[in-house]
Order: sequence, then structure tokens, then C-alpha cells
Amino acid sequence: MKNLVKIAVSVVALLHLASCSRSRIVSSVEREDLFSLEYGNFEDELNLFDFGHPGEINTNLCMRDGFFYIMNGEAKKIMEMNSYGNLLTLYYNDETNPHPSFAGESNGANSTRNAVPYPFNDISLISVDSRKHLYVVERLPLERQENDAKSKVSLSQVVLHFDENKKFVSYIGQQGPGGTPFSYIKNIYTTDRNELVVVCTTQKGMTVYWYSADGFLLYTIPVEKQNIPNPFVEESSDYFYSLDNIVPDYRTRTIYLKVDYFSSYVDASSRVQSGIEYVTSLIHPFKVEENAYEMAVTIPPYSEEISEGFSKESYDIPYDFLGVTESGWLYFIVSTQSGFTVQMVQSDGQRILKRNVDLNREANLYYSFNLSREGIISVLLVEREKASVAWWRADSLIQAVIKN
Repeated sequence: MKNLVKIAVSVVALLHLASCSRSRIVSSVEREDLFSLEYGNFEDELNLFDFGHPGEINTNLCMRDGFFYIMNGEAKKIMEMNSYGNLLTLYYNDETNPHPSFAGESNGANSTRNAVPYPFNDISLISVDSRKHLYVVERLPLERQENDAKSKVSLSQVVLHFDENKKFVSYIGQQGPGGTPFSYIKNIYTTDRNELVVVCTTQKGMTVYWYSADGFLLYTIPVEKQNIPNPFVEESSDYFYSLDNIVPDYRTRTIYLKVDYFSSYVDASSRVQSGIEYVTSLIHPFKVEENAYEMAVTIPPYSEEISEGFSKESYDIPYDFLGVTESGWLYFIVSTQSGFTVQMVQSDGQRILKRNVDLNREANLYYSFNLSREGIISVLLVEREKASVAWWRADSLIQAVIKN
């Protein structure tokens, strides 16, 4: 990763020229409400009674092949449901949840529901592969956590692995099954090869751990500040950059780094530096096996107009990197006054699609988005009376573009 900055510098001018010729199609896909969930302690309910307590909310969802996996961290349980909201499998801590009404059915020949007790401690993220293997991020109890004296970080999280028969296989650490715990895990993914990818944050940036389908370590990719391409390195030292997110490709061993670039802002009247201003965002594809970057892709920002009296000013805001699809479309999302705007960019940067996602944030206490391999955006919406699951079939929009 030593000569990669030179590559980024040589192509950045071409990127800005190419962005002017890209086709930008603005379209919309209707939201489809699927099912709702009541609040409570029963097996098919969400327990969010600790919602008012300070701290991070650990309830989210993952959609795979039309099945929804809702991770209810506050209740220490995971619910697998179909698109009608029928509960199929419940992974639960039996010390914090009542005994499921169908627990005895799990051993029956005609059983359609499964109850899987497991002593979850503090779960936060999930991913499911094509074999229906479930991966769960778990925070270890204090007595099992470790400290990295060199990096001065706490190693407190592991990834629990359950197979297609709902059986616990092992926990995965840095070196693989039974390995050293991770630092803070930002997200986990499973690829088309059923390989697990774990993205961790560190004091110097992020580290990506790539595992085989059996859970054994294949690659460790440290992404530190000095290794991130900076196309402005030769222009001035007043440019800064921030690593927003890292997402793996599903078909190849590639990771996509989304980096936001900023410059020092100097007040025109006082000529004193008074802050920083946003410049641009780039996606840097990194080939893991070749240990090399490919050509970067410029991601257009979201422009917002603010009126003050009789004047209007336009501000550029960077999108958040939501994920990537199997077909190579990069998804980005940003919060707006009416909800969210989603921007979909081809991996070569030649086509851009945008759509607004209307969401009443005042009515929703909490929401969790998920992007599927096909490009479907699912969301778990938590309102005062109940929670609901919906999706936007953005994949149909992409398929229409590909056919045309």
C-alpha cells in the first residue's frame, strides 16, 4: 500500500471530468409496508422498555432471501421471520426471556418453528450467509475481555457462529475459531463464497479481517491513515481526510473504502483559519489478494439550499456509505428534511440514480436500515405504539436501468 497515493493523484483529474458526463436518473420506488411488531416480552414481540436509558440502541435487522432477522439486543434475542411477520426461529437468552410457547415443537418432525436457547450477553450486529448460517456480534463479560497493551484498546467482542441446523458452532476471534477478541466491531458481512468479513475500528483507522467459510483467517487488512490515498497531498498540507466506512464486495475479495476530504477554511475578512470545509468524497476499491488499489470513483455530494431572508446558499454534504450490491452498485444515504435521500452509483461511476425516501422522523423514535445483495433497502421503524418492517424495491429500478 506504499505507492497507492501516486495512483490516486494521477486519476483524480480524470474522475472530476468523467463525473460531468455521467447520466443521472432521478426516479422513485414506493415503500411497501410488510408487517408490524408489538412491544412486550413474548417471543414475537420487541422488548424496548429500556429505550429511554442512555447508551447505544442495539436493535436492528438483516434481510436475506426474503427472510428477516431482527436482532433485539435489549431483550438478548434474535427473531427470524418471513415477509408476513411469522416467527420461524427464536434465538434467545432463557434468563431474560420467557419460555417460548412453541419450544417443545423444535424436536417434532413437522416442526416449522425453532427455539434456540443461548446465553447471550450483549449482542449488537448480525449477518446471514447463503447456507443460513447466522453470525452474531457478542460482547464478552468483563472477566473474559482482554487489553491490547501495544494499541491500548480493549478487546471485548467476538462473533458467534450458528449453522443451518441452528446449532452453535464456535465463536470467532481475530485468528479464527477461539481466537483473541476483537476491538470495537463496526460491522460484519458474509460474501457469496460464504466467507465472513469483520470490520473493526482502531485508534489508527480500521482493520478488516477476512475468513473462510469454515471461519479460518485468510487476510488481515489494516487501513491506517498513512495508507489511505490522498489526491491532494502534493497541493497543500491544509487538506484533511476521514475514513467513513469500509464495505466488502460480495463476489470478489475487494473492499471499498469511502473517504471524505476536507480543506482548511480561511475567513475572507480576517484571513484567519476558522474551520474546515468539505471538498469531495471518493470510493477507493482495494483488491485484497493483489494488495493494490484500483481507480477511485468520485461520489457526488448531496446539495442542500438554505434560505436566509432574501438570499440562498447551497451547501454540499457527504453521503454515508450504506453498502454495495452483487451487481456492483454502491449505495449512499443522507438525512434530509423530508426523510432521506438515497444515491446509487455504478462501481465504474458512469451511472447515478437518486431517490427520496420519505420518513417521518418525528413519528419514529428509532430506525435501522439494511441493504440486501439484490439492492433492496429494508428498514425497521420503531414508533411509540408499535414497530414495523418495510422495504423499498430499489433493485427493480437498477434492473430497469441495466435492461435499457
